[in-house]
Amino acid sequence: MCGILGIAADSRNDLPSRERLESASELLRHRGPDGSGTYFSPLGPAPHAALGHRRLSIIDLDNGQQPMSNEDGTVWITFNGEIYNFRELRQELEHAGHTFKTGSDTEAILHTYETYGEDCVRRLRGMFSFGLWDDRHKRLLLARDRLGQKPLYYSHQNGALAFSSQPKSIFVLNGMERRLNPQSLDAYLAYQYVPHPLSIYEGIWKLPPAHYLVYEQGEVRTERYWQLQFTSDDKMNEAEACARIRQTLKESVRLRLVSDVPLGAFLSGGIDSTIIVGLMSEITEHPVETFTIGFEESDFNEVEFARLAAKRFRTSHHEQIVRPKAIEVLPLLAEHHDEPFGDSSSIPTYYLSKMTREHVTVALTGDAGDECFAGYRRYKAVKLAGLLDRLPAPLRKLLDPGKLPGGALERGFMQRLKKFTSGIPLPPEERYFLWMSIFAENERRELYTPEFLKKVSTGSPFRFMDQYYEEAGDTDLISATTYVDLCSYLPCDLLTKVDIASMANSLEARSPFLDPAVVELAASLPMELKLRGMKDKYLLKTAFADLIPESILNRDKMGFGVPLAPWFRGELKDFLQDHLLNGRGIGEGYFRTEAVQQKLDEHMDGHRDHGHQLYALLMFELWNQMVRLTD
Repeated sequence: MCGILGIAADSRNDLPSRERLESASELLRHRGPDGSGTYFSPLGPAPHAALGHRRLSIIDLDNGQQPMSNEDGTVWITFNGEIYNFRELRQELEHAGHTFKTGSDTEAILHTYETYGEDCVRRLRGMFSFGLWDDRHKRLLLARDRLGQKPLYYSHQNGALAFSSQPKSIFVLNGMERRLNPQSLDAYLAYQYVPHPLSIYEGIWKLPPAHYLVYEQGEVRTERYWQLQFTSDDKMNEAEACARIRQTLKESVRLRLVSDVPLGAFLSGGIDSTIIVGLMSEITEHPVETFTIGFEESDFNEVEFARLAAKRFRTSHHEQIVRPKAIEVLPLLAEHHDEPFGDSSSIPTYYLSKMTREHVTVALTGDAGDECFAGYRRYKAVKLAGLLDRLPAPLRKLLDPGKLPGGALERGFMQRLKKFTSGIPLPPEERYFLWMSIFAENERRELYTPEFLKKVSTGSPFRFMDQYYEEAGDTDLISATTYVDLCSYLPCDLLTKVDIASMANSLEARSPFLDPAVVELAASLPMELKLRGMKDKYLLKTAFADLIPESILNRDKMGFGVPLAPWFRGELKDFLQDHLLNGRGIGEGYFRTEAVQQKLDEHMDGHRDHGHQLYALLMFELWNQMVRLTD
């Protein structure tokens, strides 16, 4: 993994100095501590470009320095990621007459672009974001991988286009002011992340997954080059489907074992990471290095199951227990994210990455197994709600959430039940948005000051999710919902969390479930084979039943949760209250003091579990304290 940045401009005077480019690059040192480089286009006709790079060396350690050029120095690239089919591409390109001077996957992108132009992205199998400057055609090409594993931000202002792996470098490159986008804050409090193409800043955008951007002759255009299709193959029986899943996922794991540095795996003790480690053990000759994070609170601790998997596959296993003092890492996380990010599992993910980096440089993960094979409990809720939709209206009215008793279980069962029943009267798409929202619309409106409410009254965050329901078309509702998650929750939350936590520790994370061949195979399978009755991941579990220890195979899904409720009522109570009640969120007129105080009081007295909402507010506050926003 690496940090990338650059700028293209109509005038050479709009390019940063070499010193300023290097300063912007230095802000990404954590993403690439092994080296750096810069490139400035030669004097000549406009436009002009400058590229920067921070390198984490994974493949071809001696010769993979970037920015890298083609044979005659007319095309240059700064690249973040891994291309797993680069050897096949290299063979094809050499046969076509291209000459390679390194053994890196970066060079394969350059020559693929020379042959196929913008369509080069369609031939890349991997995770990537890159900026490519074609000096012959005075063209800048930005691209991001299909599922959004690697981030890419950009800003187009005053005839210049700047880009980077993180927003902080863009401000140095083009000198723009930091202004908060009110719609982005509203979306953040709905989703616990800022959804693409928005960023928290006005004037800075995220390039969405599966898109590329072309800057040419002062104009910008974006294109989508890949879209997942749900075309169910009804002719495939269960045995054939299991065999194809096993073969495709094993090949995906094999591709991700290519590395010139030590390699291991995250192991949670859940289905997905256990499968990945099991396949790694089948392929490699030496014991796999595995890494696990746990908690003292038993309801959140998976260490026991991770140990079972480690014992089953005879791995070299490492584990660590995260305690409440781990909250001290939150300012660091706020700094690395560059935006508010409200998923509290970023805490253990950071510590897991930190521990893992002490032993290896690359780690495989089980990310996306739930989205691909219907593993989340909420997909069962979608199915159940669909059945309830068939009931006559008078019977559905009996599901009145107001008639349910209050509850403050740490896992919030009663509150989840109320949220479920609250969504029953709504259309399925709006219902799912309600279930996924951290703050419901009425809660956000009650939270904002009247002045700030006016700034967010023109749009709704629901549109971000609804667009993907529209794209899913007439496929069944559960498949459509998994598609929505693959396009929204996965890249904006889970993959962002892993990218930031791993890059903060200079660790590369690879996800075999995110290989396009795996994702497309999963999309071709009938939903009744993935969610059979109320049995989640039915086909995936069947395909690997001989590999997974029985106690893991039959356990309930736990997830990578954090015991926020007891932490906020205990050791972290003062920290939380001080930041929320005395912070800039209230002082700058975003939030009403009484609304924040009510959330705190209800949580502290045990009346409600507002742990996730309070965490989202806290992370906004910590981010807001670190940046200097312009009014």
